[in-house]
Amino acid sequence: MSHLNHHLYEYKRGVRGLILHTTRWSDRAGVEQRLKRAEVAYYLVRVGEDKMNVFFGHQSCVDVVRKIGKERLGQYTPEEDFLLGTMLGYDMVKQCERYLSLKEKQKTSAGEAA
Repeated sequence: MSHLNHHLYEYKRGVRGLILHTTRWSDRAGVEQRLKRAEVAYYLVRVGEDKMNVFFGHQSCVDVVRKIGKERLGQYTPEEDFLLGTMLGYDMVKQCERYLSLKEKQKTSAGEAA
């Protein structure tokens, strides 16, 4: 829970508008209780048997992740991946490089499938 509290601190101080916190599914009740008490919007995505991704922060940011609606980060399109990384506050140049790399892989995979 200490990582969750640190992420909440960063959000409350305006360091980031959206947080991605990964934890055990068995921690779900405690995580939800803590986020509700802090009055922070959140969205839970179960990942495998015992993990979950918790997106929390500004309501509009959480709503974007919910609208994308994919269970696994690996299912994101390059555009969705870029958007999420940017919303999470990742380095802009690295996000651009990552996007270009993902697009190139996508192009190569499409060429192999043809």
